[in-house]
Parts: sequence; C-alpha cells; structure tokens
Amino acid sequence: MPESTRQSNTGGPARARRRPRGPQQGAGRAGASRGSGRTGGRPADTGSEESAYASAYTTLTPAPPAAATFAELDLPAALTEELDRQGVTVPFPIQGATLPSSLAGRDVLGRGRTGSGKTLAFGLALLARTAGQRAEPHQPLSLVLVPTRELAQQVTDALTPYARALRLRLATVVGGLSIGRQASALRGGAEIVVATPGRLRDLVERGDCRLDKVVITVLDEADQMADMGFLPQVTALLNQVVPGSQRMLFSATLDRNVDTLVRRFLSDPVVHAVDPSAGAVVTMEHHVLHVTSEDKRAATVRIAARDGRVLLFLDSKRAVDRLAKTLLANGVRAAALHGGKSQPQRTRTLAQFKTGEVTALVATNVAARGIHIDDLDLVVNVDPPADHKDYLHRGGRTARAGASGSVVTLVLSEQRRDMERLMAKARITPQTAKVHSADEELARITGARVPSGVPVTIPVPAPATPAAGTSARRGGGRRRPRSGGGTATAGSGRSGAGRTGTGGAGRTGGGAGRTGGGSGRGGSGGSAGGSAGRSGGARASQTRRRAA
Repeated sequence: MPESTRQSNTGGPARARRRPRGPQQGAGRAGASRGSGRTGGRPADTGSEESAYASAYTTLTPAPPAAATFAELDLPAALTEELDRQGVTVPFPIQGATLPSSLAGRDVLGRGRTGSGKTLAFGLALLARTAGQRAEPHQPLSLVLVPTRELAQQVTDALTPYARALRLRLATVVGGLSIGRQASALRGGAEIVVATPGRLRDLVERGDCRLDKVVITVLDEADQMADMGFLPQVTALLNQVVPGSQRMLFSATLDRNVDTLVRRFLSDPVVHAVDPSAGAVVTMEHHVLHVTSEDKRAATVRIAARDGRVLLFLDSKRAVDRLAKTLLANGVRAAALHGGKSQPQRTRTLAQFKTGEVTALVATNVAARGIHIDDLDLVVNVDPPADHKDYLHRGGRTARAGASGSVVTLVLSEQRRDMERLMAKARITPQTAKVHSADEELARITGARVPSGVPVTIPVPAPATPAAGTSARRGGGRRRPRSGGGTATAGSGRSGAGRTGTGGAGRTGGGAGRTGGGSGRGGSGGSAGGSAGRSGGARASQTRRRAA
C-alpha cells in the first residue's frame, strides 16, 4: 500500500554527467535525450554533503504535467481495477509526478523518505510496461534491486496483487533462503525479479539467471546499497541489462556514492523530491532525552512496557539479544531482530510484531529499511545512530502515510555533542529534556510505565507460507552443489528428522548438512542424519549471513 506525507517538491540547478549510452540509446523511451552535461565540479562543502547533492539535480528535458488521478495515466484497465480494489484512489506526490514520465520510458531519479509512496511510483510503471509480455526461462524482463531481504519482501508484497491482475510472474531472490527454489522459479519464467545484489549475482554466476533481456531496472533505497558496499555488485549487474534501457533510481538520501550511480547509469532523468528530511514531516516529533548511564536500562524497560507497540534500536546483535531477554523477564512481550537470525525467524518475528503478539521489537539497523508496520507511533534509539542517514531511516518506520509518530533518542552525557552534530546534519531541531525513569515527563512523551514483572514467553508460530520464488526448500531435496551457497534455512535437517525419525529423515538432514559442509548422509538412522543436518545447516548459516 503506498504511503506518503504530502510535501512540496524541491529542485536545484542542473547537474549530472552521464556515461554515454550503448547503441540502443533511447530504446523504448519517449522523449529521452542522450545524456546531459555536468555544470560544475563537486558540490561545495556546506556542512551537509547530502544536502548539497540533493539540491544539485533537476529535470533537464521538460517532464509531462503531474497526474492528479490514476485515471489520467495510461494504465492497463486491469491495473486500474486492482487499484480500486486495493483502495488506492489518489496518487501520492512522488507517484503523480513521476508516473507520466516513467510510463513513457523516461529514466527517473526519485528522492523521498521511506513511506513516501516510492514502491508504487516505480512499481506501477514497471508493471504497466511489462504487461502482455512473457519471459523465457532464466531471462526476466524487469528487475528491482533492493539492499535487504526485508525490503525485498515488502516490495514483493506490495506488487503481488497488481502483478497477479496482469498475469505477470514475480520472483523474489534473496540470501538466506533456498537458492535452489529461487533458481527453479527463474527456470519456470518470471517477468519481474525483485532481488538483493548478492543473491542475484550468485544466480547469474551459476547460469540460473541472465539479464540481457531486462529492459526496466529499478534501484530502490540506492543509498543503503551504497552504504552496505554493494556498489561493485550493482554496477556489474547494471552492465548486463539491455544498453539504453529504462532505469529508475529511488533513494531516501543523495550523497557521493549515489551520485556515482546517477552519473553513470541514468540518462536525462525526471527528477522529483518529496520529504527532503525527516524534519520536514510535520506529523513526526523528535525528542532527545538525556539520561544517566545508571538509569538508562530502567528507562528503556519502562518505555518498552508502554501500552502499544514500540521499535527499539541498538547498535549490536549482542545488545539486542540482551535487552530482549531483559524485557521478557520483566513482563514485556519482546522479540529480537538482527542479521544473526535466519530469514524465516526474521519473517515470523515481524509477523508477530505486526499482529501485536510482540509489542516491543528490539532491533539493529537491519530493521531500519524495508519494514512497514501500520500505525507504529514510537521509535526509540536506545543507542544513538552513527550518522544522520541512519537516524532518518530508523525514524522512517513511524509517521508513515501521513500518520503521526515520535522518534525518541536516549543520550548519555558523553554523547550529547555528537548527537547535536547529527541533528544539525539531518536538519532537525528536536525537543530536549533531562529525564529519569520514574519521571512523569518520560511517561508523557513515550507512554512509559512500570512493567508487570511477571516473566513472559513468546510462542514460536507455525512457519508462514513463503512467497513464490522465496520459500525455504522442504525435505532437504537435492540441489546443485556450490561452494558457499546458502541453504534453505538453518535447521532444515531438524525439520526432516522430526517428520519421520527414519533413515529417510537422516538423508533429509544430511542434505542440509552436505550443502553446509557437513555429512549427514552417512547416518544410519534418522537421529544421526538429522544431527549431521543440524551441524551442516548451522555452518551454512554462518556463511549465509555474509550474503545479502
């Protein structure tokens, strides 16, 4: 579902050096010109590199007028009908501004905070322009690159009903899930692929995916892909798509790394910016609460015990696990979310948080992007973020689609100066207060209250049905061996052993173990094979965490 906080557009002087396009320059484009020139050097250091780059782009070739309604757009009837069924009636600013151009084949550079409606801004154009075509095995026609598994799943969930209405096949390929099942989805044919760079690179190297038929490419959350070190992989993948084909880049922030992608891969893009910073979101409140190191834990526990959901960010996986255990021991229905969890675990934890079974989600930055929780009204930085971009992305989990929300940061005395600099770069003037865990002011701002003190446990739910092309392989079926390849999930051997307890179960567990480097197949019974499968699956899990 698209979301937005409606803001005015921003622009700046023309600025972009583009790499000359290939021999198919302009193929499939309407009105796109061949590259544009840079009007000067790098932006001056104004104290905010992101701000300088953000003001450095504007549309050179005039774009069509923004659309006020979806009826004004040249969308397939099936797509318009599905929009009505989904209750999407009025385009959000970034959608209305970019869709007339993207539907005509123009490149797009969209800048907006998370929650501004970017997914349908590129998704509707991608779907409409792909409609009526059929992909050959292993050869998708459209590609969406995202930095994280969570964002890939969110994009998939958002586009699936519209793709289904157009009879388009969509495959999601991410690390942490069965590469064999993902290869199978591509082999069956998928017009649209949503992927993280690392896993897509693996599939390309295996020969399970070719990109030479891709004519529409989207980079979503390009700034985080750059921050996570994916630029070499992204560049290599973009070099394999059809030269001169349509490219759309969407990013919450623009900096030097994103500028590199824009200059190299976008040709005379339509530029649109909305919500230039979290500070421009009038429905979002920002609070910096000064606490003592002795009282910080007590304040955090009381905040987490509030009546309602809360997302708490910490710096490390160990700190996240420690706080989650503390909260559970104090009667708070908490769960941990970080990169050390398997993808199925992360998916189930998010589902529990969305339904309210978990009320306090304790997370590292893995949750700062690609997670949409309806009506989440409080985000707490238990550990202050490292830079202003992290702050904006953490805060972007609340105050979405025009809803209200608060971002609270707990700051120790030695962190005050760094926090002041961070807020200045983010162009935010927060409300500040010195608080104690028992203060009424803390309760007023966050809803903090004394926890029950009665320990609770969160039951492990039944595994959710995965999306097509992303589901974990069941039963440890055979796959092409590949060094370093991800397994279905850690513990797939356990699943097989649990079902039968026979020699067959041992082979199932051994299947997981073989991929992870173990040898479960030699087990004479279900117990032995399942044990080896668990061991191998655990080793494979360690390898998998390094993949996107």
